[in-house]
Amino acid sequence: MKNLKRLIKYVGVFIIIILVIAFFRPTWTSSIKGDNSISVLEQVEINGTKQQIMIRGRDLNNPVIINVHGGPACPEIPYAAEYQNLLEKDFTIVNYDQRGSGKSYHFNEDYSNLTADVLVDDLLELTDYISKRLGKEKVILLSHSYGTYLGTMAAYKAPEKYETYIGIGQLGNMQESEIDNLNYTINEAKKAGNTEDVKYLEGLAEKVHNGEAVAPRNYVGKYGGASRLINIPDGNILEMLLSSEYNLLDLIRYNNGFKTQAQLVKEVLDKPLPNIVTKLDLPFYFVMGKYDAMASSNAAKKYFDMIEGDHKEFISFEESAHYPQFEEKDRFSKWMSDTFK
Repeated sequence: MKNLKRLIKYVGVFIIIILVIAFFRPTWTSSIKGDNSISVLEQVEINGTKQQIMIRGRDLNNPVIINVHGGPACPEIPYAAEYQNLLEKDFTIVNYDQRGSGKSYHFNEDYSNLTADVLVDDLLELTDYISKRLGKEKVILLSHSYGTYLGTMAAYKAPEKYETYIGIGQLGNMQESEIDNLNYTINEAKKAGNTEDVKYLEGLAEKVHNGEAVAPRNYVGKYGGASRLINIPDGNILEMLLSSEYNLLDLIRYNNGFKTQAQLVKEVLDKPLPNIVTKLDLPFYFVMGKYDAMASSNAAKKYFDMIEGDHKEFISFEESAHYPQFEEKDRFSKWMSDTFK
């Protein structure tokens, strides 16, 4: 009995030590070889709050990309290096955790009044910081999913800061998009013969059509509307913990950041992009996965056809859903290099 108690005590101490290490272990991003390379993970102050940035690239002379993550509150830093390794040959890429998200979530700050306007102002100030730090007059603005709501408005407000705007999983009228997303998911559930799922999804139709709800993301993912060629990278707890960029404390911050999702999604539903931005004074590109049921390609194309611009292109990735830049990263990297390098 004494030996058992002693064993339990040792196991308890061991578990506590492991948790302390997991909570507070240092975080970093893997190094990139080269005399003119960069690979840093650090906090900078943007508009009065500390925000986490990661900068990676083989040659600082290359064009700079600022990547605006989606969600809301789904940072890409924990897995970005895995998917952007090909891009790092020809571009210097800046990822950042938006205010109230991931490593930029601070327990002593109040995010109850967080809005897209605040996040756009952050993006514009971050752009100025990066341009000055890396010696670039302009940078490429690349946004994904909810990030396209912010990126489109930033490009509209300050086109002089950017070479071009690229919207991946571009939002248009979100209410229209969610109706498309729900219909896609219902149809796929019917094809699979899952009557219980069909019944549940059809029960949401009225709320989705009224703009009171969105197509449930777990069902969208189940039926291939989120990702088809890779595992869905957002919210993968194990992969986050195994990454060098996040520790257990960061994972808790990440989960706390989800508290801002409801208010930010409601704002997109209430204030759709087509009512805000009808013209962009810089080249822009919408990049959509054919099977995307998180941000409907149909709604994005309607917005694309409506929005004015001197040079615009709509590009479809035929094998992908919501993450074409990751699902077909070879093709995406080649397109980026051929178009912008």
